[in-house]
Amino acid sequence: MAEPIRKRQFPVIGDGGGVTSYLHVEDAATATVAAIERGSAGVYNVTDDEPAPLREWLPALAEVLEAKPPRRVPRWLGRLLAGEATAAMMTEARGASNAKAKRELGWSPRYASWREGFANGLD
Repeated sequence: MAEPIRKRQFPVIGDGGGVTSYLHVEDAATATVAAIERGSAGVYNVTDDEPAPLREWLPALAEVLEAKPPRRVPRWLGRLLAGEATAAMMTEARGASNAKAKRELGWSPRYASWREGFANGLD
């Protein structure tokens, strides 16, 4: 995502209300080990603790990448340019909760927030 963000080719579509959950690859690995060692059969959402709308995380990521702020386009234009699925993701998606993984696996993400991950984990 970094290059399109730097080139301002990753806009906020519509109200940017689509919520995303993030996770560092090391957090995914530790959650996987915890699930293998301690988990019962089932599905675990493995995410950070702070799902956030696109309108919040995309400008913050652009800033971390030392890029200009993302452009904003109306949903109808985003749907034409990127397709309905992308427009819906950026305006309607809902983040996931990691509560079950934390409760049942005793797992916590290294970067509890996407803000921490963007600031410290983009290497």
